Amino acid sequence: MRLQNKVALITGGGGGIGRATAELFAREGARVVVVDINQETGTETVRLVQEAGGDAFFVQADVSRAADCERMVAEAEARYGQLNVLFNNAGIMHSQDDDAVHTDEAIWDLTMAINLKGVFLGCKYGIPALRRAGGGSIINTASFVALLGAATPQIAYTASKGGVLALTRELAVVHAREGIRVNALCPGPLRTEMLMRFLDTEEKRQRRLVHIPMGRFGEAREMAYAALYLASDESSYVTGAEFVVDGGITAAYVTPE
Repeated sequence: MRLQNKVALITGGGGGIGRATAELFAREGARVVVVDINQETGTETVRLVQEAGGDAFFVQADVSRAADCERMVAEAEARYGQLNVLFNNAGIMHSQDDDAVHTDEAIWDLTMAINLKGVFLGCKYGIPALRRAGGGSIINTASFVALLGAATPQIAYTASKGGVLALTRELAVVHAREGIRVNALCPGPLRTEMLMRFLDTEEKRQRRLVHIPMGRFGEAREMAYAALYLASDESSYVTGAEFVVDGGITAAYVTPE
């Protein structure tokens, strides 16, 4: 029970990394606030947590809206009395193989609003709650693409995740002596609905897999276990870190045949 007596708020909790993390955190003793813009998928995550004996409730919110982020934190404190873990995980990827020339301005703005501004707003309203709780852990979902360039560009997504890394480092330093730790989780390519929607042919999948030393896509549950470490007191001396969980892709030059 590594999160016993802790309250965790997870954005993007309706699927993928968010759902896997909500289920794992609940099994580890946390009370979980599942946040998603999609009510159907968010309430389904809550149902899965509760069926397994966990404690969770759903808040519908658009993380690109300040009022929604303020409300999700307020509802977490109203329901559970505190907030100890904030997992800013919500994100989108609406374009694939788009460079600066081909990315629509509207896609750029939407991606930044959710992937980067959403993290900022989560921290803006979440940090005062963590202070009231005596400290805590913030985990921001970045990506391995913030550390590497690719000839299969997704420029808005990549730039937004680079921004998440910079924001994470700054907040980690600012709040280090308040007992608030801020770290970035950098997943590699995952076998989640968001990525598989774009990699819809074997050729596209192999184009990525050839660069991953482990030779496979990651699973959402593997990211959840990394988030568990960052959320728990076991990582009490970890802040400002780029916590890379990527099957070795950022370490690779030539991969095994």
